[in-house]
Amino acid sequence: MKMKHPGMFNRGALGLALASCFAFTGSANAAQLVEKYGDWSLFVHDAAQKKICFAATQPAATATKGEKRDAVFFYVSAWPKDGVKTEVSVLLGYKIKKGSEVTVNIGGTIFKLFPQDDKAFVADPTQELKLIDAMKRGSSMQVAATAESGMATEDRFSLSGITNALKNLDTKCQ
Repeated sequence: MKMKHPGMFNRGALGLALASCFAFTGSANAAQLVEKYGDWSLFVHDAAQKKICFAATQPAATATKGEKRDAVFFYVSAWPKDGVKTEVSVLLGYKIKKGSEVTVNIGGTIFKLFPQDDKAFVADPTQELKLIDAMKRGSSMQVAATAESGMATEDRFSLSGITNALKNLDTKCQ
């Protein structure tokens, strides 16, 4: 039986909240940019009674054949009140094909994420910690997935700045 994060039941809402934060950065309720670290940015969003913090980046390169996509983001989120410190998710910009896997490749090490609508998450907290560790040691990562329509995508994300973003995610999100 796989363990679940304390905030796993909120994943759909989190993805929408994070996407909304980026879409409406000019609004009063939007996430505030705390600092940039290389290709990663650290944000804080005080959503009602729960503070959400996240480090985020967009692809440095995208290989997509076919349809247009919405914005793509890779996130590492923290919800201090729920005890979540580093939850990985990726917003792919399209509805993911049911039954498919989303993979993250860092230096030849493959991590499998499960899809939920247009987002993907790591199911096993132990694998999530290994993914975070690989991100800190790597220079780039590739995320591959398949859309409901059959369109295959591969996005390359820079890992420049992720170590400092994660270090400050913990200290600035309390």
